[in-house]
Amino acid sequence: MTEHDLKLLYSKEEIARQVQRLGEEISRDHQDTEILLVGVLKGSFLFFADLTRAISTPVVIDFVRLASYGSETQSSGLVEMRKDLEMSIKGRDVIIVEDIIDSGYTLESLYNRLMLREPRSLKICTLIDKSVRRKVSIQADYVGIAMDDGFIIGYGLDYDEKYRNLPDIYQVQGL
Repeated sequence: MTEHDLKLLYSKEEIARQVQRLGEEISRDHQDTEILLVGVLKGSFLFFADLTRAISTPVVIDFVRLASYGSETQSSGLVEMRKDLEMSIKGRDVIIVEDIIDSGYTLESLYNRLMLREPRSLKICTLIDKSVRRKVSIQADYVGIAMDDGFIIGYGLDYDEKYRNLPDIYQVQGL
């Protein structure tokens, strides 16, 4: 199945519970407002789809695509915008939906770019938060799972574009 040694960290059932909880929190915090969810491609696509369905308040969606890893396991610190938003966020309640926050470089860059566009509010939702590896002061408003360290794949997360299709999240051993 794989060319790497994988250790199961989070089952699809545990992931589903966390996504449902996040959806309920976001719905509670935004009861009377439409939310613009901004998915960060490619890694967040499965989480984004499941989270969108778990939110009971009105949502509209858009996507950005950023790159800072290439084929490496650590962020290069240089963030490239490969796909920008297609709609204005000015005056809107916006939530960035990210698969994982590690060093924070990518998210900080996106957050600062979006703040210049004058949203009414700008929050961050992440499935995985590795705060111990943070190199910048960016923090998520909504966190699914907090973990310490280790390179993980599955549920949209990849290693060199592989393993995104796995339904569970695994730690890659030996990297």
